[in-house]
Amino acid sequence: MSGLQDVGQNGEGMAIRPAVEPQFSNALAFSGSELFRRTFEEGMGMVEETATYLDGRGRQESKLLPSKAALAYAGESMRLTTRLMQVASWLLVQRAVSEREMTTDEAGKEKYRLGAREICRGRRLEAVDLLPAKLVDLLERSAHLYERVDRLDQLLYAAPEAGPAGLHAQMNRLQAAFGGVETSR
Repeated sequence: MSGLQDVGQNGEGMAIRPAVEPQFSNALAFSGSELFRRTFEEGMGMVEETATYLDGRGRQESKLLPSKAALAYAGESMRLTTRLMQVASWLLVQRAVSEREMTTDEAGKEKYRLGAREICRGRRLEAVDLLPAKLVDLLERSAHLYERVDRLDQLLYAAPEAGPAGLHAQMNRLQAAFGGVETSR
């Protein structure tokens, strides 16, 4: 059964779930990969680029904004730094896994997972069209980076979803997956 994984007996029959076949089946393999290296460099580079901008040109540009846009600048720059600090923290944990300073079990604990999703994915303020182009660029790029890292975090550390057990439940899922109507006996 290619693509399926036997997960043992459950009393009603064999419980079968799709086998997980991601490119990186575990965090240790990922943390030593070229993808991780590139993502780490991109993330840390963006942190540095953002700090340079916000402490320099961005600070000057924000002083020239009308009050509504200045408020949007303040809120969006906080969202930007929160996003990047979450990504940087997650990447540093993965580097610690790679260097065997931390186990994958430790790295999978909630306190080391990517966080602040409500803030990082929040809706932009209305005056975003008045913001400096460089800030908007950093916001867009950081949002894409955050989403990619979030997918990696989910792939590597999210607990598998527990589905209904038993042959009948398996048949229902197969019927639903292949266009059949789910039955309930």
